[in-house]
Amino acid sequence: MKPRTLILALGLALPLAAPAAENPAVVEVMQEYLDFTEYGSSIIWPEQIPAEDWKKITVIDARDAAQYAREHIPGAIHIEWRHAVARRHEIPKDRTVVYYCNTGSLSAQAVFALRVLGWDNVKVLQDGIEGWKKKGGFEANARASQPAGH
Repeated sequence: MKPRTLILALGLALPLAAPAAENPAVVEVMQEYLDFTEYGSSIIWPEQIPAEDWKKITVIDARDAAQYAREHIPGAIHIEWRHAVARRHEIPKDRTVVYYCNTGSLSAQAVFALRVLGWDNVKVLQDGIEGWKKKGGFEANARASQPAGH
């Protein structure tokens, strides 16, 4: 078991009457994650994903059910951002997972929680579905005029 997972498990075993900020184990696991994660390790731009690689990725839509029903990236499954932790066992750990919302802010919250819990393979689609569409969707990589990574 990874140290941060063990610390989080121990922290959750403690009474949760106090806010998380007062629970030293929860604070420690979040700080450990922030201290050791690399900038950019949890984000990905549409242009970084070649069209043929999209079928190897689990794509998750973090938006509400109405938005998902109206429009979503083809092949995406729906796990609203606030349900990511409760439904974490539906999210694979053995392949890249790309979580998105409209712009990236809600999916970033889900990704942070999942990464703290040990899902190191989960990334936020930078700029969300709106950026994905503007950059060419599945063809963003082929259409990119400069290397991704910004």
